[in-house]
Amino acid sequence: MLKITIPLSESYNEESNEFVVDGVNIELEHSLVSLSKWESFFEKSFLATKDKTTEEVLWYIKAMVTTPEVPEAILSRLSEKNIEEINNYINAKMTATWFSDSGKTASREIITAEIIYYWMISLNIPFECQHWHLNRLITLIQVCNRKNAPAKKMSRSEIAKKQRELNAQRKAELGTSG
Repeated sequence: MLKITIPLSESYNEESNEFVVDGVNIELEHSLVSLSKWESFFEKSFLATKDKTTEEVLWYIKAMVTTPEVPEAILSRLSEKNIEEINNYINAKMTATWFSDSGKTASREIITAEIIYYWMISLNIPFECQHWHLNRLITLIQVCNRKNAPAKKMSRSEIAKKQRELNAQRKAELGTSG
């Protein structure tokens, strides 16, 4: 959850010699819920759409708002700092988990909200997780997939190498030459 203040007016307080900014506090959530709202409006994949128009970006920010009854006029007053905060929040990893992706190729499947919901259902991930930060939810899905995947079979050369290492270890332990 991201909390930001949208500036509405700025004035100067001569008594304290400070600028005073009046604003509205709102809360935003980059989640599967906001993603599905955006996709239902634009009828295309949010994650697969790399170059979004200004309208699409602002509509996504509107879909992210969890604060009740925020007028669109307020959202039109987002500052550059607000937009930067929102982008940093969307792009944040939000997890300590990392993956070693050696030899993995990226899927060409277009990912939509329904695909992510399908993954949640098939992996028995509770629906409360649809409110998690989207990057964290996708990481959980990846963890579940990797933990549920069958063990990778070793090739003949890997088996032979492992056997040689075990034999060498045993010879060293027993002090024999073979």
